[in-house]
This record gives sequence, structure tokens and C-alpha cells, in this order.
Amino acid sequence: MGFVAPQHVGSSRTRDRTSLLDVVSQLAKQNLQVLVLGRKHMLKQNSRWRKDDMEKVQKQASFFFADNISEDDPFLLYAALHSGNHCKFITKDLMRDHKACLPDAKTQRLFFKWQQGHQLAIVSRHPGSKITFQHILIYDTVVQTTGDSWHIPYDDDLVERYSYEVPTKWLCLHRKT
Repeated sequence: MGFVAPQHVGSSRTRDRTSLLDVVSQLAKQNLQVLVLGRKHMLKQNSRWRKDDMEKVQKQASFFFADNISEDDPFLLYAALHSGNHCKFITKDLMRDHKACLPDAKTQRLFFKWQQGHQLAIVSRHPGSKITFQHILIYDTVVQTTGDSWHIPYDDDLVERYSYEVPTKWLCLHRKT
């Protein structure tokens, strides 16, 4: 199941509705179940959310519209977790506030690893063409060992990576025998 948080999909007001429709259409063409999470104001005709575009989105996806005063991130997280390990979600939100609210570093690390395995990022989008998503890695981007070798990801200047960012450098150590 794909999840789309509409207010985070596009980067400018005029592209938000088009991006949402494009993303939902592309996922629906892949026969994926899509749940769109948003706020009730999206259902009203205005310059940002056109009624005909929202009707097209609603024909291709399930939807949940929270009250306008509510935060939708908790709904997104709950829906993604409740839907199982196969679920992916799309949002530009890096969820740093949610991670920071977790009680300890171990839980924060677990959240980061879960997020890294489930959050899709839009890499490129050109009007009228296919949207490209960054692939979710099949390997973990933390220190790994195979017994006699170690693979350690690192970044220059201790830059903190976000869930969808892959380390660009790896230090590979092998024990001499």
C-alpha cells in the first residue's frame, strides 16, 4: 500500500495538486492500494486544490481527511505501521520532530531504520512524464559485519543524514588471517 501526504508532496502551491494527482495516478497504474491522507480544506474549491483534480484522486485511492486544525503526521505513521511491513509512504516531512520525541537513542535509531525502509522520496518529476522515486535500499546503511570484515558508512564533517539519504562513503575493513 502506498501512502501520500498531500501537503508534503509538491514544493510550490501551484504544483501541489498536480503532484498529488500525478503520484496517485502512477501508483494506481501499478495496481497498488493507495491511501491519501490530508485535511478537509483540500475538498473545497480554491486555487490550490481544484475540485476536479481531487475527484480524480478520490477515484483512484482511498482517502482520509482530518480536521483542518489537526496534524496529519500521526495519522500517516499509524496507517503505515498498522498496514504492515510491506507498506511504503511518501512525504517530504523528515519526521525529525517525531523522532526527537522518542524516549532514548535506541528507540530513535529503530525509528530511523524503520523510516529508511519505508519512506519513499521523489527524485525527479517532470510535468507529463513518469515520477521517479528513490529506491529503498535492501541493505542497512549502518555498521555491518560479516565476521571477518566490517563495513562502516561515514560522512565528512559529521553531517547527519536523513532517512532517504544514502551514505556516499564506506570504510571497509578486513581482518588479516
